[in-house]
Amino acid sequence: MKTTPSKLQILSIDIGGSSIKATILNSKGDLTMDYKKIATPNPANPDNVVKAINTLVKDYPAYDKVSVGFPGYVRNGVVKTAPNLGNDYWKDVNFRKKLEDALGKDAQVVNDADMQGLGVVSGKGLEMVITLGTGFGTALLMDGHLLPHLEVAHHPVSKGRDYDEYIGDKALDEIGEKKWNRRIRKVFKILKTVFNYDYLYIGGGNSDLLDFKLDKNMKIVTNADGIKGGARLWQEDKHPVTHTAMATPTK
Repeated sequence: MKTTPSKLQILSIDIGGSSIKATILNSKGDLTMDYKKIATPNPANPDNVVKAINTLVKDYPAYDKVSVGFPGYVRNGVVKTAPNLGNDYWKDVNFRKKLEDALGKDAQVVNDADMQGLGVVSGKGLEMVITLGTGFGTALLMDGHLLPHLEVAHHPVSKGRDYDEYIGDKALDEIGEKKWNRRIRKVFKILKTVFNYDYLYIGGGNSDLLDFKLDKNMKIVTNADGIKGGARLWQEDKHPVTHTAMATPTK
């Protein structure tokens, strides 16, 4: 019997620089089980990551579809960059196909901040989602629709350093929380000026370290909130960008 969209069970996976998390969602994005995690393998090449995912989900309940948030630039399921896992391992890897072959289910793979954005936004106006973790993730949505992904993390922000280098985990370890928070304040001012968002959502493990009051149109969100975006990837009207085919060159 064919599964109807309202009955879909979706395996939602969030791949991070330090851990891989997964849960099962229903079509509304509700967790049907607590999410579990496993350490991201080292080296974090495609084969090792697929093996880790198989190990993590081997005893999970049955699911119909797979949604993956990936820490890098992804186009049509093909990874273009993976700075926190190893660009050399991942460039032009069709990760969607690898997962479909390994798990035997249709899969969607998008940038991790994009998936988190689908899980947390209100769907009204221009909303921006950032993640503060191993690196700096960003997503933009207009009225709940994903906009084309921009790798803001690799834009220079200070003395030739990009955002990953300026406020990522390595910078936090080097300079400490107090100076890191000063840098975050500077970054927030830049984002407010450049993007003129209606609302900013702040996720990632390091969001807990913020020591200053946020504006009224800013909010900290959890990884559990973000992983819910895996369900919205299968709602056709919510993610036109993820299904856009690569243009065929005209002669």
